[in-house]
Amino acid sequence: MKSPVFISSLGSVSALGQSPAEIWKNYKNPKHFISKHQFDKTEAFAAFLPMEARAAIEALRKENANYRKLDDSVLFAIFSARKAIKEAGWKNEKNIGVNIGSSRGATGLFEKYHKEFVETGKAATQASPSTTLGNISSWVSQDLQTKGPAFSHSVTCSTGLHAVVNAIAWMQAGFVNKFLAGGSEAALTAFTIAQMKAMKIYASEDLDFPCRALDMGKKRNSMILGEASGILALQKENSGNAIAKITGIGYATETLKHSVSISENGESLQRAMKMAIGEKDFSKIDAVVMHAPGTIKGDLSEVNAIKALFGENTPAITSNKWKLGHTFAASGILNIELAALMLQHQEFIEVPFSEISKTPARLENILVNAVGFGGNAVSVLISRK
Repeated sequence: MKSPVFISSLGSVSALGQSPAEIWKNYKNPKHFISKHQFDKTEAFAAFLPMEARAAIEALRKENANYRKLDDSVLFAIFSARKAIKEAGWKNEKNIGVNIGSSRGATGLFEKYHKEFVETGKAATQASPSTTLGNISSWVSQDLQTKGPAFSHSVTCSTGLHAVVNAIAWMQAGFVNKFLAGGSEAALTAFTIAQMKAMKIYASEDLDFPCRALDMGKKRNSMILGEASGILALQKENSGNAIAKITGIGYATETLKHSVSISENGESLQRAMKMAIGEKDFSKIDAVVMHAPGTIKGDLSEVNAIKALFGENTPAITSNKWKLGHTFAASGILNIELAALMLQHQEFIEVPFSEISKTPARLENILVNAVGFGGNAVSVLISRK
């Protein structure tokens, strides 16, 4: 990176809540926010928004007749973007870029309209415009009346961090000075759960902690899905209310053996982390907020990558998916949120059942990882302001 980029604020909504104070309180709470739900004929674990957050989303839906036609993933993004803008103190500013992506896109509406088509042979008028991926950034831009570039993308689970990388590239190229970047996901449907179960990666054991992310002794895969959105308000210049700064970015792609493969030693993650660290001494990296989806191979590959890269200087390791599930495109942004909160409060959040997790001596620089299907890995270095 040419120079640091500052995180002015972070707006999010997830199973942990919707305000920084509430989210930090729930991180401090040793319990998880995952429960069993009935998805048509199948019961499965998932992490839904709490009732208060869901009520806020429904109130947003009723604000505008057009919003009633939007997918939850779009409404989550609008809700989070409003929060990010307000907390950043960006008043009457319109030259703001918007890049918000999604892994699954308008999942709920797509399945609804497809079911209607199968049953009637006809497609609803809103079927096409309300299920395009571009809905997310374009409606956020419409809601905020921004004048900068607005675009969406899908890079599976690393979508949110790719949005951050894109935003930094646009800002450092001089096109805009401020950007909203993140991911949004509302994919808790019977069909999505069935897809994960078909891959044999979904949690099935009813344990105290059903998602065993960073339990290196687990015998079964334990990934669990959650719904969320997370959006960073990024700017080139420092500000009094900035919560952290981004001092490095890295990205790499695996050589695939099949569509969801990852190498045993996480080669792409090693390259992404090394690029993000840049010329910094490896001993200066205090912690890593891992992607760690709770699968046997996924967790092990990332741990192996960290050990191979850092050797004796292996930093503290943690994850949040045991607590709020895997939120696909939003997961990397929620990882940044955890990193920023730990830097602000100078307190490390451990995985309660993981022996690999340890408390660091200091918290100044935290790596955040994401990797998705297709072997797309991204690392972002978050530093204390």
